[in-house]
Amino acid sequence: MDTRVQAGRLDRALERAGISQRPVAVLDLDAFDANAADLARRAQGTPIRVASKSLRVRRLIDHVLTRPGFRGVLAYTLPEALWLVEHGATDVVVAYPTADRSALSRLATDEQAREAITVMVDETAQLDLILDAARAPSGAPVLSPRRRIRVAIELDAAYSPLPGVRMGALRSPLRRPHQVLDLAREVQDRPGLSLVGLMAYEGQIAGVTDAARTPYGAAVRVMKALSAREIAERRAATVAAVRQIADLAFVNGGGTGSIETTRTEDAVTEIAAGSGLIGPGLFDGYHGFCPRPALLLGLSVVRRPARGVATLLGGGWVASGVPGADRLPTIHHPPGLRFAPQEAAGEVQTPVIGEPAERLRVGDTVWLRHAKAGEPAEHALDYQLLSGGEVVAAAPTYRGEGRLFL
Repeated sequence: MDTRVQAGRLDRALERAGISQRPVAVLDLDAFDANAADLARRAQGTPIRVASKSLRVRRLIDHVLTRPGFRGVLAYTLPEALWLVEHGATDVVVAYPTADRSALSRLATDEQAREAITVMVDETAQLDLILDAARAPSGAPVLSPRRRIRVAIELDAAYSPLPGVRMGALRSPLRRPHQVLDLAREVQDRPGLSLVGLMAYEGQIAGVTDAARTPYGAAVRVMKALSAREIAERRAATVAAVRQIADLAFVNGGGTGSIETTRTEDAVTEIAAGSGLIGPGLFDGYHGFCPRPALLLGLSVVRRPARGVATLLGGGWVASGVPGADRLPTIHHPPGLRFAPQEAAGEVQTPVIGEPAERLRVGDTVWLRHAKAGEPAEHALDYQLLSGGEVVAAAPTYRGEGRLFL
């Protein structure tokens, strides 16, 4: 959609709804649903587990789970998973290991949570911590062969073609099928635990932009192709090894950026995705798919300090990760604006420059997109939901519901 048309539509919809506060976060449900349909199309029948970290709005999580092709939640902390189950979630995998003893104790003593939640592990120390936390005040074990915590093991999916060369996130220490099988046996030997799944996140494929028509972009695309073949073979061998001793309920892989390759693996039963529902700024740099921008952040012009300069209140919602220009918000409207290089996006003010800045007046709205999908929810108490060109509801974020999980 033309950015001028979209921005004008937003401004008019907010005015009709009587919403004047800025900053304001607007979630276009029509774009969100179009992105969901595109993710399901790309997955071609492989179920998608919704990555809650990319949404952090319960209403949106519940909404997308009603759509064909989506099943279950991939949470990022155990307290979050427990909270989601309290509100009706029935299938939640925690993507990262936990050392939260209080949350583990709650999990061990809550039958509904034990049936719905799977925790992630990648070494025996985590198994010992889980069982130690799951004890009664007297020190007696709470878990037993009849009362177990569901566990999944994470396989390192990074690409390492040569010694000392590694592409991908530093996650699990388990790279080889025999290493995963050894830990699987350790899980099976502990009466209070039940091995139900495997996970491997190929971040070097799913999370690295590759659209640039440069030697670097070409090299990234070659790396992704080689990595996809390598992880497919290693993941299949790992799943085959573990299935010798455990009846796995799921094998989770991939992310929004790797759906086309992950879906081809027979060993994978589901794909994790979430950012593709939002279409954040970083996704402008991907080859092969192009989600619609669903979440826009409106900030007010509050001063005009010099000719060709307008200053926004706030705006410094910089994304996590390796610092760089790609972690800054993207200016969505008006087109042609850019950040003042000596300040960029600041916590309390963000000067913007360029020819359109001269036409901006105090009180006007400039629309931004965050570089990442979920992090804006940590800055907003709610998202104004837009459908059919009208504001239809205000959906509270996790923060708006008084929750902070990281």
